[in-house]
Amino acid sequence: MVQVIIKAFDILELVSKRNGQAVSLTEVSTELGLNQSTTANIMNTLVYKNYLEHLGKKRGYKLGAMAFQLTNSVAYEKDLVQAAKGVMEDLTLSLNESCVLGVMKNYKRLILHSVNSTQDIQVQIRSEKNVYETASGRLLLSSLSMKELDRFLGYHGLPKEHLWPEATNKEELYEQLKIIKEKGIAETKFSHNHLMGFAVPIILNNQVIAGISVFLPEYRCTPEKQEMVIHHLNNAALLISKKLSIYQPG
Repeated sequence: MVQVIIKAFDILELVSKRNGQAVSLTEVSTELGLNQSTTANIMNTLVYKNYLEHLGKKRGYKLGAMAFQLTNSVAYEKDLVQAAKGVMEDLTLSLNESCVLGVMKNYKRLILHSVNSTQDIQVQIRSEKNVYETASGRLLLSSLSMKELDRFLGYHGLPKEHLWPEATNKEELYEQLKIIKEKGIAETKFSHNHLMGFAVPIILNNQVIAGISVFLPEYRCTPEKQEMVIHHLNNAALLISKKLSIYQPG
């Protein structure tokens, strides 16, 4: 094995797990246990090839355009994260609840960007998660064509009863996804961890390309808070979609 290539992939994987947040050279070197000079040389090469973007000595590095292009997916384009960042910060400021920007990749819900609240008790958010476990995952699943959905089910199977008791067979699942698509919002409520989630679509060229969602403990989700969450989520999604349309050529 060529060690320098392995180290380069390790660096890219570390930066990608920061969900759009910049990481410094020192952090990369320390977390991966690499010599700082070696780390700098590899990262400079990745910057030269546009797999990393250098934001300046004090700000650090984040994934570059080529890293997004490798996915061959609109949802991973740099414009999406760029359009969402400020809107998501305003959303979290308005609700004081964490929010995430999610897409579906390799049949899992993958977070591209997240903004944390200042609450003492927060929902722990994993970068990759089973689609059925999240509001944004269910939302994205509802946007799939029947052919894509059948392919997904062939890979993942039906949801376990504790994850989605209303959708434990194909007919029930299709009905639940139809309701989500018609309402334009997905909601989750899990009794085992007392969490609630809400997600709405981000749309570009009449296609759902991502979902923006908010998760919070059930005790904070009063009827008034729920109404506020849904209202602000819809406004945020519309604004992100509008900003994305401006970025598109033609």
